[in-house]
Formats: sequence, C-alpha cells, structure tokens
Amino acid sequence: MTEYQKPKSFDRNLIVIGAGSAGLVSSYIAATVKAKVTLIEGHNMGGDCLNTGCVPSKSLLRSAGLVRDMKRAGEFGLKPVTAEFDFAGVMERVQRSVQTIAPHDSIARYTELGVECIQGYARLISPWEVAVNDQRLTARSIIIATGARPAIPPIPGLANTGFLTSDTLWELRRKPKRLAVLGGGPIGCELAQAFARLGVEVTQVEMQPRLLSREDEEVSALVTAQFAAEGVNVLTNHKVTGVDHYGRDKVVICEHRGKRVTVSCDEILVAVGRTANTDGLGLEELGIALNPDRTVKTDAYLRVPNYKHILACGDVAGPYQFTHTAAHQAWYASVNGLFGHLKKFKADYSVIPYATFTQPEVARVGLNEQEAKEQGIRYEVACYGMDELDRAITDEEAYGFVKVLTPPGKDKILGVTIVGPHAGELIAEYVLAMKHGIGLNKILGTIHIYPTLNEANKYAAGEWKKAHKPEWLLRWVERYHRWRRR
Repeated sequence: MTEYQKPKSFDRNLIVIGAGSAGLVSSYIAATVKAKVTLIEGHNMGGDCLNTGCVPSKSLLRSAGLVRDMKRAGEFGLKPVTAEFDFAGVMERVQRSVQTIAPHDSIARYTELGVECIQGYARLISPWEVAVNDQRLTARSIIIATGARPAIPPIPGLANTGFLTSDTLWELRRKPKRLAVLGGGPIGCELAQAFARLGVEVTQVEMQPRLLSREDEEVSALVTAQFAAEGVNVLTNHKVTGVDHYGRDKVVICEHRGKRVTVSCDEILVAVGRTANTDGLGLEELGIALNPDRTVKTDAYLRVPNYKHILACGDVAGPYQFTHTAAHQAWYASVNGLFGHLKKFKADYSVIPYATFTQPEVARVGLNEQEAKEQGIRYEVACYGMDELDRAITDEEAYGFVKVLTPPGKDKILGVTIVGPHAGELIAEYVLAMKHGIGLNKILGTIHIYPTLNEANKYAAGEWKKAHKPEWLLRWVERYHRWRRR
C-alpha cells in the first residue's frame, strides 16, 4: 500500500463530500462550531431526499390520496364526485414542492451559514487531499456522505427494454396505462398505490412471500388487502427472470411455483432496493474497505478503520437508509471528525423509527414480533385496535392497530408497530418513551386530548395494564367493599 505524507498544515478543518441530508447536517454543524468547512456536491443540493425521494414521493402520494378521498365521498354522506385531473399537472405540482423546499438546502443558504460550497465531483487522492474541478483541497478530517442510488438487478433484457426508477419517474408527464412495479418494499409499495390511485393499471411483482417482508405478517396482510381493494394486482412469490419487448408492450417474465407468468405493461418501475454511491471516490486506491453491500466500512464512531480522520455517514455508510438516520449519524461524524482527538462518541442506534407512507400507513420503532422471535427475545404483546377509537370512527378511518412489545411482566417498551391513519405521527410518543426509558404505566397516566388519534397510544398502554391487573388485590378489595356495605 502507498504511504502518504501527512501535510504539515491544512486548508480546512473539514471537507464533506455529498450534499444530501448527511452532508448538509455535517457541514452545518461544522460551520456552527466555527470550523472551516467545504461541502462538495456533484449533482443537486439536497440529494436524493429532496430531488427524487422523500419530497417528490410524498407530494405524489398527497395528490393521489386526494383523488382517492374524492372517490370516497359517499362514505361521508356526500354526493358522488368525479375526480378529474391532469397527470402532467400532478407531476408539475410535485416539482413545485421540490422547488419550494429547495432554498432550505441551497448553496446560497449554506454559504450564508459559513459553509464553502463547491459543485463538482470529488475524489480522494490521499487520506487528507480531495481533488475537485482541477483543485486540490486539504483537510484535517473528511466526511464521505455520497448517499445511494436505485439498485438495478441483472435481469436479462431489462436494460434493452427500458425502465424507470425512483430517480427517473419524476420526468413522466404522460400517464402510462399499465405499470409493472418490481419490488414489494416501502418504495415499491408507496409508488404502486400512488399510481393506482391516479388511474394506472398497476401490477406489483415481489419475489418474497409477502409485501413489506420486514414487518409482521398481519401488517403485510392489511396493506395487501387495501391494495387489492384499490385494484393493485399483487404478485408475491414471483421471481422476475427476464424482460422483453413485443410491439408496443413491455413484458415482465416471471417464475411462480415452476410456471411461467408474464405481465404486459407500458412502463416498468424498478424498486428493489438501493446501492451505496462509492464508485469513483478513490476509496479502493486508499485501501478503504467496503462492506458486502458496497457501503463504507466504519467503526462504532463512523470512522474508517485505517484512517481515523476519514468518516462516513448516511446511506453510503448504512446500516439504515432513512433521511432522519442520515441526519442523526451526521452529528456523530462531524463531532468525531472535529473533536474526536479530545472526546469521541459512539453512534447510537438504540431507537430508530421509520414509516412507510402507504394507506394504511405503517410506522415502527424497535422490535416487532418477527425480529423478537428471530433473536430469541421473550416478549408480551399489548394491542389496541384502531377500529374502536372514537376519532378514527368519526374520520371514517377506523382500521389498523397499535401493537406494543414488552418484556414478560414489565412495562418497558421493546418495540411498537402502528398501522393506521397518521401512524408516522402517532409513533413519536413511543419513540420519545423508548429514548428516555418511559414505560407504559407513565403513558397510561398521561392525559391525551379527546377525541384524537393519539388516544390510541394510551389505550394500547391500557391493554397492557388490563393484562397485568393484580387479581389478588382486586379479590381483597371486593371483600372489603362487601364488608363496607354491611
């Protein structure tokens, strides 16, 4: 391995490569503590989340959800309504959302905050030097935050036939009549439902036995049932073996229980996961190791093992691929990069929440039953059905549940799964409780406004309490009251 000479002095305290969530937060923190920091981005400021991920997808889901709500007018005692819309107009609204939020992540804003922003493609040429736009920059610490991109499986015929990904579908302005979605994870599910609600004939193909395979079986069942009710043709246990083109039709060829199944469509959306952006950064030349999934290998402090001053965070580091975990890691990366020689901090992954924004919405923090069984962790379940909740009933959204896992006989929260309206909002109370060691007894003893969906959290705690009521004490109290009546 080449031996590199450490510079006697440095142009900057920190160089951050990548201006997605992880890179933006890292550079913001550095500037806040008065470090000299340079942020390098080869594409668009804001990264995947702003430009092709969270922001556009949630904008599309909102428009598609409104179309669905209009079709449900009769459920609310209203006369039927025809939901007329222009697909190109919907996609333009998506872009307006992106453009409205873009200034939050812009070069102008970060320059004003004290961050030097450079547009260009960075490459490490030594452990302390980064090349960009014919410049050589040096820094005492470097953070790699280059994110991830849609994974493209090696399916025969796919490249020649043509396909969309979560990066490229936002360019659509003509609505496809038929769409095949490859993948049954969160991205595939959200987009499959959105396009179906906009009048597209959607077929969703998943190799696993069920959609959202990381969740418990009843979660997958509720989502699949809703998809079926909305006309999504869900094909689980179907392995895609090839893609072909016949006339104007694109054809997805699958294998299902030894039989050949074909799906004809106008467009194919590939949503089978994401791959870390580690190519072209010069990592291999420096001997920086990658994990089998191509993420950068780091220690507990997010440092590259052989160069403690080089760190990685966000999707390029894993193990999670959420905007909020990227921002969470960014704090550790920037603080350890700037102050690690004085005190360093291990990244804390003890309480990681996330949500899938389908309808029904799915949110989770901590363990679910599937994971508890795999890890041999003993648990009890307290579950409250949202169909009993007054506010859910008045809103015509009485479906789903709040399910809490606890150790046997204790009110400590091991994990929570919420399926139902605004699940991603409702989970916040349990995230706070888990982070600060608050048990179900204290949630039960907290006043929740009536009538709100938040009451479901309290009622789930009440289900745990009912299962653990002191029967011996109640028998004694019953005898006491009998004596008092004499």
